[in-house]
Amino acid sequence: MLAAIGCRWRAGLETALRSCKRPAKRKFLYRNRLLIGLASIGVSLAAFAQDGADGAGDAGFQKIADIAYATVDGTELKLDLYLPNNVSQPPLLVWVHGGAWQAGSKDSAPTMPFLGAGYALASLSYRLSPVAEFPAQTDDIKAAIRFLRGNAASYGYDATEIGIMGASAGGHLATLVGTTNGHAELEGEVGNHLDESSEIQLIVSYFGAYDFTTILEQSTREGGAFLESAVFEKLLGGRSPESELSRLASPVAHVDENDPPILMLHGDEDVDIPMQQSVQLENAYRKLDNAVHLHVIAGAGHGGDAFFDATRNDLVVGFLNEHLSK
Repeated sequence: MLAAIGCRWRAGLETALRSCKRPAKRKFLYRNRLLIGLASIGVSLAAFAQDGADGAGDAGFQKIADIAYATVDGTELKLDLYLPNNVSQPPLLVWVHGGAWQAGSKDSAPTMPFLGAGYALASLSYRLSPVAEFPAQTDDIKAAIRFLRGNAASYGYDATEIGIMGASAGGHLATLVGTTNGHAELEGEVGNHLDESSEIQLIVSYFGAYDFTTILEQSTREGGAFLESAVFEKLLGGRSPESELSRLASPVAHVDENDPPILMLHGDEDVDIPMQQSVQLENAYRKLDNAVHLHVIAGAGHGGDAFFDATRNDLVVGFLNEHLSK
């Protein structure tokens, strides 16, 4: 299973990288940093992803794959829904995959720690930056949340309160969605459930980015080259860190007293997304006395097994149990 997921990751990355135009002296470095960094995320998540078919009851859960939650320009946007067996009305989590905003797959969600704790989980696909620039990504994710609320009775989970989770680029997008409840400019009009709420009640983010206006000055030379391409050239369509779009895409800029509790996990040796990004968001939350916890993993880089070991899984499940109604 891991080999298959690894192949899907590499295929997606190769497609994205072919469209990246870097100066010649940086091209090889950028390509390898992206492949190595995202492969480490994919492998660590794949260890907890399940490849079960629909109705995989012997695995302790049911997977309903490829549910279309919206259609954009003739293309269906899909999600996979995982439901734990023998749990009535489980609370719902939403997983947003990473991949430098330009690759990745809903197939690599870390399902088992959360299904085993009695949570349902929906893993989303969304438009990637080679297809559509920001804010298409948040438009899609909020459409998926509205769809999930509108269909809760049909599938048997409880969507009264929803927790959103993600890693890397997915951590950024999950946090941005969670800190922009009710933000008209980022609500979008994707999907057929516009009468439903897209509000989020809890955020868990693994090594995410939170302030595009400061991220380059906090980065190493190599990390900055990666972010210049992934964020400013592709996701934001050539905008600078000083642009209004960079600010709109930064969760730090939207923090207010109504934001949901957040748990962040970050490695202190992350050279792709600097840990100072998590410190910034933690400080913004603390200034308003909002519920926040930053868990720093000593010696960890951008992804890896340490983020999904028993200690961290227990930490995350404990945070879910404390802040989501069950």
